[in-house]
Amino acid sequence: MAEKQTAGRTRLGDLAPKFAELNDDVLFGEVWSREEQLSLRDRSLITIAALFSAGLYPQLKSHLEIGKAHGVTRQEAVELVTQLAFYCGWPKAWSTFPLIREVYGEDGHAEWCEAVEDEQYGKLP
Repeated sequence: MAEKQTAGRTRLGDLAPKFAELNDDVLFGEVWSREEQLSLRDRSLITIAALFSAGLYPQLKSHLEIGKAHGVTRQEAVELVTQLAFYCGWPKAWSTFPLIREVYGEDGHAEWCEAVEDEQYGKLP
C-alpha cells in the first residue's frame, strides 16, 4: 500500500502550494495508489526508467530509494540501467551507478555476488 506522501508540501509548500498539493495528493495519492492496475514495484521501475532517460538525477536518487522500499533489488536497478544505457546514453549510466551504490550500499554487492555464484555454480555449502 502506498504511503501518504508529504514531500511536496514539506519541500515546496511555501513556494508552490498548488504544485505541492498535486504532487502529494494526485500523483502520489491517487496515481501511485492504483495498485490493482500496477504494483508499487512496477511503478517504481517505470519511474526510475523515465527519470534515468531524462537525466533527472536528484529525483532519480529519490525514486531509487522508493524503489528499494518497494522491493526493487540492487541487481535489478543495475540491470535496468545497463539495458537503458544503450537507448538513453552511456554517460547517464555512469552518472546513475554511483546513485545506486549510495542507495543500496555495499550490502547489495554481496547479495549480487551470491546470486551470480548460485546461478553459475549452484548453491554452495
